[in-house]
Amino acid sequence: MLTNDQLGKWDRENFFHPSTHLAQHARGETASRIIKTAQGVHIEDRDGAKLLDAFAGLYCVNVGYGRQEIAEAIAEQAKELAYYHAYVGHGTEASITLAKMVLDRAPDHMSKVYFGQSGSDANETNVKLIWYYNNILGRPEKKKIISRWRGYHGSGLMTGSLTGLELFHKKFDLPLAQVVHTEAPYYFRREDQNQTEEQFVAHCVAELEALIEREGADTIAAFIGEPVLGTGGIVPPPAGYWAAIQEVLNKHDILLVADEVVTGFGRLGTMFGSEHYGMKPDLITIAKGLTSAYAPLSGSILGDKMWKVLEQGTDENGPIGHGWTYSAHPIGAAAGVANLRLIDELGLVENAGSVGAYLNSAMKDALGDHPYVGDIRGEGMLCAVEFVKDRDSRTFFDASEKVGANVSAALLREGVIGRAMPQGDILGFAPPFCLTKSDADTIVSSTVKAVKAVFG
Repeated sequence: MLTNDQLGKWDRENFFHPSTHLAQHARGETASRIIKTAQGVHIEDRDGAKLLDAFAGLYCVNVGYGRQEIAEAIAEQAKELAYYHAYVGHGTEASITLAKMVLDRAPDHMSKVYFGQSGSDANETNVKLIWYYNNILGRPEKKKIISRWRGYHGSGLMTGSLTGLELFHKKFDLPLAQVVHTEAPYYFRREDQNQTEEQFVAHCVAELEALIEREGADTIAAFIGEPVLGTGGIVPPPAGYWAAIQEVLNKHDILLVADEVVTGFGRLGTMFGSEHYGMKPDLITIAKGLTSAYAPLSGSILGDKMWKVLEQGTDENGPIGHGWTYSAHPIGAAAGVANLRLIDELGLVENAGSVGAYLNSAMKDALGDHPYVGDIRGEGMLCAVEFVKDRDSRTFFDASEKVGANVSAALLREGVIGRAMPQGDILGFAPPFCLTKSDADTIVSSTVKAVKAVFG
C-alpha cells in the first residue's frame, strides 16, 4: 500500500515507465515503488521501506547517494548560469573544466571530449563520427559496425541495433542493416565445454575473422564493445581476449569503440576499463559514472587519430553538422566536476577494487558449491551469480520458470536490491563505490537467504 494513494493512481494513469510490462503496471498487477530519499548505499521509499541498493540505481550512483558536495555544485551553477549552449565555440567554466578533468584521467592518446546527455546518444554520436571519418578519408563503403551478442549500447535506432539483446530488438524492426554481430566473450556459456579459456578466445577471434571475411573488411568501420559485458550478464572477458581482438582490428583498419558507460571512472578498480584490459580504443563512451547520475551527462572521448581527420573534414566542408541542444549542459558539467573531485578525494576507485574483490570472494565462498549455482563471476565492483538447473551438464532453466526474477524478488524481501539480468537466470550486483565490507557481507548473507527461499 502506498502512503500516497493519489500519487500511485497518477503513476499508473499518466507515467510511461521504461523497460516495464506496461499493461500489468497500468492494471496495478506489479509494484509501483515511489522513492523518496537516499543516503550512502541505501534508498527509502514513501512507505518507509529502506533498501540497500546493490545496483547503484542502474550501475550509476557510483559515489553513493546524498553527496551534498554535488548537490551544492548543481545549485550554485543553476543560480549563476542554468544554461547556455556549446555550439560554435561557446563554453562554460564547468564544461571546459570537466573536459580537461576527463582527459587528464583518460588514456594518453585521447584528444577531445564531446558531451551529450546519455550513453545512448553518446553512442549515436560515435556512429555518426565514424561515418564522417570514413567519408573524409574517401572510404564511403566502410560503414558497418560490429557489435557482440549480449552487448548493451543503448536504446536508440543505431544504439538499439548495436545492443545484442532480443528484448531491445523485438517488434522494433531492429537491428538496422549497418550493424552486424559476433560472438560474446561469455566463457561460461561456450558451446564446447571442453574448451579452455585460451581455446575459447581463439574461437572468438576465428568467428570475428570469419565475419570480416564474409562482410568484407572494406565495408567495416568499427567494432564496439564493453570492457566487461554489463546488462548481457556481467561477464568479464577471458584472459587475453582484448589483446587478441585488437590485433584483428588493427590488421583490418577497423576502429575500436570502448563503451565505458558502466566501467568508466572506477568500477573495475581502475579509472577506465580500457586501462584495466590494455585496450587502445579510438573512441570511449562515457556516461553514468561521469556524474554518478546526479545530473544527466554523457561523453564521447575521441582519440588523436580520429580528431585529426575531423579537423581535416571541417577545413574541407565547414562546421561539423552535429550537436544536441543540451550538449555540455552547465548543470550536468558542474555535477561532473564535483563528482570526479569526490572520487579522487575519497579514494573511491581504490575502494571499488578492494571491496569489490571482497564481495566477489565472499559470494563465491557462500554460494560457490550450491547445486543450482553454475557460475559466480565479477571484476571490481561488479558481481554476478548465474543459476542453472544442473551444474554438471550445465543445463539451464526454462525462461518461463523466471528463476532469476524470483531470486531477485526474494532478495528484495530481505532488503537488498539486486538485478535480474535479461536473457538468463542471472542475479547482478553493481553497488556504489562507497560500499563497505560490512555492506558486502549484508549483500552476501541476504543473497544466501534469497537463494534458500527459492530453492529450499
